[in-house]
Amino acid sequence: MADLGLTAFSHENHSKEFKLADVILGGQDGLVNVLGVILGVAAASNSSRLVLAAGLAATFAESISMAAVAYTSKLAEADHYESELRRENTEVDEKPRVEEEEVRQIYRNRGFEGRLLEEVVKKIIGNRKVWIEVMMGEELGLEKVERKKVLSSSILVGSSAFVGSLIPLAPFVLLPVYESCIISVVTAALTLLVVGAYKAKITVGKPIRSGVEMAIIGTASALAGYAVGLLLRVT
Repeated sequence: MADLGLTAFSHENHSKEFKLADVILGGQDGLVNVLGVILGVAAASNSSRLVLAAGLAATFAESISMAAVAYTSKLAEADHYESELRRENTEVDEKPRVEEEEVRQIYRNRGFEGRLLEEVVKKIIGNRKVWIEVMMGEELGLEKVERKKVLSSSILVGSSAFVGSLIPLAPFVLLPVYESCIISVVTAALTLLVVGAYKAKITVGKPIRSGVEMAIIGTASALAGYAVGLLLRVT
C-alpha cells in the first residue's frame, strides 16, 4: 500500500515533467520552424534584412500560435477529464460491484493476488476519492489538468517558442548571410542535441541517442526550408 502514499510526490513530479514538456515543446518548435523560414529566405534572397524581417515575423507568429494552441488543447484536456470524472462517479454510485471488480483486475494485473489483493482492493474502495483517482489514472490513464494553470502553461509554451526562435536568428544581426546560415544551423543543432540529451536524462531514455536524434530530425526539417529557398531563388 506504499504506492498510495506517493500521490503527492507523484503529482509534484508530473507537474515538473509537464513544465519541462512545455518548455521543450515551445522551444523546439520555435527554433526549428524559424530556422527553416530564415534559411529559405536566405537561400532565395541572400539579404540579411529580408531574413531578419521574415524571421521576426515568424517568431512572433509562431510564439502567439503556440501559446494559443497550448491553451485551447489543455482546456480540451480539462473538459475531457471532467467529463470522464463525472462518468466514473456515476458508475461508482450505480455499479459499485462492477467498479470494484475493475479495481481488483487492475491490481491483479500488477501481480497482486490472494489476501494481499483483497486488502488492497478493500483499502481503495474504502476511500471514495482514492477509488475515483485509481479509476481515472489506472483504468483511463488520465491526468488531471488544473484550469487555473492552463494560462500559465500556455504562456510558458509561447515564451519558450519565442526564445527558441531567436537562437537561429541572432547571427543575422551582425554577420553576412552565408556565415550566418552556417552558424545558425550549427547552433540550432547543438541546442537540440543538449535539450534532447537533458530530456532523456531526467525522464527515460539514452541521453546521447536522444540528443543526436533530436538534432538530426530538427536540422533536417529546417534544411527543407533552405531547399525550397534555392528552388525559388531570386536573381
